[in-house]
Amino acid sequence: MAKFAHDEIVPFKESGLAKKDQVAEMFNRIAFKYDFLNRFLSAGIDISWRKKAIKELQSLQPKTILDVATGTADVAILTHQLIHPEKIIGIDISDGMLEVGRKKLIDKKLDQVITLQNADSAELPFADNSFDAITVAFGVRNFQQLERGMKEMYRVLQPGGKLVVLEFSKPTMPVFKQMYQLYMNGITPAIGKIFSKDNNAYQYLNDSVQAFPEGKSFLNIMNEASFTQTYLKKLSFGICTIYCGSK
Repeated sequence: MAKFAHDEIVPFKESGLAKKDQVAEMFNRIAFKYDFLNRFLSAGIDISWRKKAIKELQSLQPKTILDVATGTADVAILTHQLIHPEKIIGIDISDGMLEVGRKKLIDKKLDQVITLQNADSAELPFADNSFDAITVAFGVRNFQQLERGMKEMYRVLQPGGKLVVLEFSKPTMPVFKQMYQLYMNGITPAIGKIFSKDNNAYQYLNDSVQAFPEGKSFLNIMNEASFTQTYLKKLSFGICTIYCGSK
């Protein structure tokens, strides 16, 4: 039985595949339009969200960083530009997204600093205490086993290291909340279908955001995974939230 409501939210309701396999298939389908749709649907605000999340690591000045659910490597690339670590490893379960990311790294001549590989958050292929910092942008919602993924990230983090999670959340201001729900329920899936030919992905985006244990509930999950000094910062009236914790 699923522990969290979002565990049962999947892209393809008729599929018999496990959630992580459905998520991988979904991102493989939309990888070629993913970056464009992110910019288009958020009017470019998603870049500033990512930058604000990365800046939570500036005082730490980490040398080695793991970017979980790296997708097309947007956060990994921005992290290199903003805080210049020695090494970044990005992992994802979608080969399609990783392929797009690798092309970007080659174009930007960053393929020696940032490496990408297929790996599952529930079974990270790294030794204990391997990284100074870990980032996850818009990825924890897709974890098939959220608690296990959080514990795995804690395991591979160095003592004194920091986790930064960026994730969608739901605004609470009445008028803004109504506008947001209209956008997420109707406009986002429709635009996603037009440009990616696949409305499942953007319907899943809305459904998974609605079900995700956000705010203090997610901080509690971080605390249960042994993270300390946990805190959150809401962005853009609560559309997005940064969650941080230390080891």
